[in-house]
Amino acid sequence: MKERKIVKTRDESIAGNVLQVTPEELIIKVKEFAEPLCASEGLELVFVECHRESIGRIIRLYIDKPGGVTMNDCTQISRQLIDILDVNLNTNWSYNLEVSSPGNDRPLGKPEDFDRFKGNIARIRTSLPIKGQKNFKGVILGFFDGFVKLNANDETVAIPYKEITKARLFDYNGENRCLYQK
Repeated sequence: MKERKIVKTRDESIAGNVLQVTPEELIIKVKEFAEPLCASEGLELVFVECHRESIGRIIRLYIDKPGGVTMNDCTQISRQLIDILDVNLNTNWSYNLEVSSPGNDRPLGKPEDFDRFKGNIARIRTSLPIKGQKNFKGVILGFFDGFVKLNANDETVAIPYKEITKARLFDYNGENRCLYQK
């Protein structure tokens, strides 16, 4: 479930006192509020992203827990976080907040994710070319000394973590896979 709420521009913007925030700074701020909130509810904050889309700016959170996330989990986090952001986040623009489960293209946003999901297939995009390319798809081998190791086309590629701009699992079926047999 994705819950959305428009947050009106605060009164301080009239006086010109609103903090100008870049999307990167906004993500850091949202994480500061969302991580302890999720932890208190027994949830993992998987990833936060901020995009400009046709309907306006979107702040999107992905949350998870063992056994999967329910609609109630998403609603609870959305309602609590929107109140926290209303009070603590000064911007001069409105936004939509979406809270969702990670899905089968789960984002990989922390170094420990690359150890946790070893053996799964991931797509990784980098800011600078590595071995002549910026887009990789392969089996995750883990995180070692600041590098994500990936087996792509029968070759091990060491990708500097700081150069990763986007990383997602590919066609992931969840940690507690249920195999259907005829």
